[in-house]
Amino acid sequence: MRKIVLMMSTSLDGYIEGPDRDISWHRVDEELHRHFNTFIGGLGGLLSGRTTYELMAGYWPTADADPDASPTEAEFAGIWRELPKIVYSRTLERADWNTTIVRDVVPEEVVALKEQAGGDLALGGADVAAAFLRHDLVDELRVYVHPVLIGRGKPLFPHTDTATETALRLTGSQAFGNGVVLLRYERSR
Repeated sequence: MRKIVLMMSTSLDGYIEGPDRDISWHRVDEELHRHFNTFIGGLGGLLSGRTTYELMAGYWPTADADPDASPTEAEFAGIWRELPKIVYSRTLERADWNTTIVRDVVPEEVVALKEQAGGDLALGGADVAAAFLRHDLVDELRVYVHPVLIGRGKPLFPHTDTATETALRLTGSQAFGNGVVLLRYERSR
């Protein structure tokens, strides 16, 4: 059975974006981008919320036509276009580039998706990730911690009204030359 892998970048103080959706503090250099290309290129698909999808769809479909794009960026453009994508949104009317719109996170539908043949599925977007976590649908977390404190913004894990503890097991870590650290966790079940 394939896994749902929550894959997100965060500041050291736990934010995925700053005020006004600022992500200019992300430290994606050539080494980290090659890492993303290798990992994402081996996936069976991408799951995201509307905001993450629109951010990606605003650049990657034609990034390889940009004369200033590096070969690694051009490679990622092709990877992104070709991968099947599901965007969870109640408001998005249309999506292109091998994308299916799903209105709600329905646990039984996600389990059926996991049972299909193919590679693991990466999950991106804090709001949709919170829904997947609430329904106990995340199998692995890949958190890329960037060496910066931004002070405020959208947290990776939003606060909830109920206290819950989710046990995790560290399965690996990797430090990149730019100071970003990947922390890999699996759910302790």
